[in-house]
Amino acid sequence: MLIVMVVVVALAGWWGFRLYSWTRSNSLPYIYDWFRDPASRPLLSTHLTEPCPGAPFLLPSSGLVGLLYADPAAPYNAVRRHTGVDIFGDGAPGAVPIVAAYDGWLSRLPAWRSTVIIRHNDPLQEGRTIWTYYTHMASRDGTIDFIHPDFPRGTSDVPVKQGQLLGWQGEYGGSQAIGLHLHFSIVKSTADGSFENESILVNTLDPSPYLGIDVLSLNNPRRPVTCDE
Repeated sequence: MLIVMVVVVALAGWWGFRLYSWTRSNSLPYIYDWFRDPASRPLLSTHLTEPCPGAPFLLPSSGLVGLLYADPAAPYNAVRRHTGVDIFGDGAPGAVPIVAAYDGWLSRLPAWRSTVIIRHNDPLQEGRTIWTYYTHMASRDGTIDFIHPDFPRGTSDVPVKQGQLLGWQGEYGGSQAIGLHLHFSIVKSTADGSFENESILVNTLDPSPYLGIDVLSLNNPRRPVTCDE
């Protein structure tokens, strides 16, 4: 009986922690509306064809900027926060374009099924190298590649320009089922000039000053997100 009680208390504590985490974010209601009511999508979408005034980066895709930077909303929590922004596109898999946020040099590791990364000279900090990371560009089962054919697996340091087509949004999340979206993040460099592990928050940067859009979860911005005034 004591063991059962301990398990119940532990589960209650875990779920309480998760619920607490999710209340620290305003993202989930917008995401639920996006998927439950397609008619709401035009009112929730951000679509930019050029960078916001004074910002160097272009938002790399169109749709609901749903999960934000450092977001604790599900499937994340207050300890394991989201490392970038998720842009949920309105369209079929393989139909919503993704473009380069900034000029740089694109690579795609041989094992990467749905991902590319671009190296940049940081426009906001002279002398620093940063990377932009784009993923989920494949069908849900991973059998169809939605990355542009100019960037096959094994691509290394290919020059790309801001706004250049990289591929299209997909639903591939490995073993995890996900909705159609692009996960986009800004990744720091290692000491040897390569990229840090993107899945760890401290290895990434808040995209807000680069995009000219408030995408920091702590600020609970309303959707659709828009260029800063």
